[in-house]
Amino acid sequence: MNTVPATASVVIVGAGPAGMTAGIALADAGVDVVLLDKLAEGANASRAVVVHARTLEVLESLGVTEQLHEHGLVVPKFVMYDGDRALARVSFAGLPTKYPYTVMIGQESTEAILLARLEKAGAQVYRHTEVTAVTQDADGVTVEYTDADGTPNSVRAQWVIGADGMHSKVREAARIGFTGATYPESFVLADVRMNWPDARDEVSLHLSPEGVTVVAPLPDPRPDRYRIVATVADAPEHQDLAYVQALVDARRPGAHARVEEIVWSSRFRVHHRVADRYRAGRILLAGDAAHVHSPAGGQGMNTGIQDAALLGRLLATVVDGAPADILDEYETTRRPVALGVVKFTDRVTRMATLRPRPARLVRNLLIGTATRVPAVRRKLAYQLSELANR
Repeated sequence: MNTVPATASVVIVGAGPAGMTAGIALADAGVDVVLLDKLAEGANASRAVVVHARTLEVLESLGVTEQLHEHGLVVPKFVMYDGDRALARVSFAGLPTKYPYTVMIGQESTEAILLARLEKAGAQVYRHTEVTAVTQDADGVTVEYTDADGTPNSVRAQWVIGADGMHSKVREAARIGFTGATYPESFVLADVRMNWPDARDEVSLHLSPEGVTVVAPLPDPRPDRYRIVATVADAPEHQDLAYVQALVDARRPGAHARVEEIVWSSRFRVHHRVADRYRAGRILLAGDAAHVHSPAGGQGMNTGIQDAALLGRLLATVVDGAPADILDEYETTRRPVALGVVKFTDRVTRMATLRPRPARLVRNLLIGTATRVPAVRRKLAYQLSELANR
């Protein structure tokens, strides 16, 4: 195991997609950057699987979008169902971008691509390093950590980026509030092999009294791999084949889909929270350390990557001698985006999980009527693609 340097210009805590994106932007600018992560390896499951148009644009500047295409599946359509009835069909075609679609790709593949690019830029992820304390003063920040053997050590930096997730120790050390709440439902994620009636060029959102369900195709040599995301009252610790089959049968009763295999599954609670500020002195936040929300629309990882690309670029100029108040642009630009994403995904989640039949009938009528208007469909596609974040 390589030894963490004693000093660095920037230390990034967390080597997920947001942390590595910031690291690439900094390393490309010649900044001495160190990434610390407590995990032994990167994501080995699909987790976040949607890469939207705006993120493809941002990652093009880092030279990885072509690889995402090579390993991913292009999906240009989004369909909303209630039972067997399609309420709305939205196409990303015609959006003002080189990438009028989403790319479906497992997070493990996205992280592998970003890691290779990070190392090509000359930076490195130091794993088995769990941060225990972050202390800043007028001249810099001390990051204390333990290595794989539990040995305590520290690294001194000019700046620290906390990209260490919802339970961020960096955010806590900076005493930055994380305002929001927790949804009462559980979420189930399952990557499965199943026969599915819809074309593999569309993601479907299914509304039902039991909860909201998303079904998305995943890249695979065999055309039967899909991601299922579903809200449930209380998810079991382990989701077996019968449980996932019952979910599919209840949420899309006419699909006659048969789940053949569970490749990977998980459960989690979802919060909707945004950090009260994105900077405290020499400490900055990005990704899930700055915002978490419902997975509706697949906005989370995308928003974090976009955060990190801007932050890395701005921080590189500051390290190079520009005034530190340039960093104010980061919060004023990206925090409103996070607030908007939380509002949008919260609205979608609550709309999708309506239970009273009269309310569902009104919802369906409004959705069906509104999305017959081309301008409404374009607006929804524009919002989902995050192109408004330019």
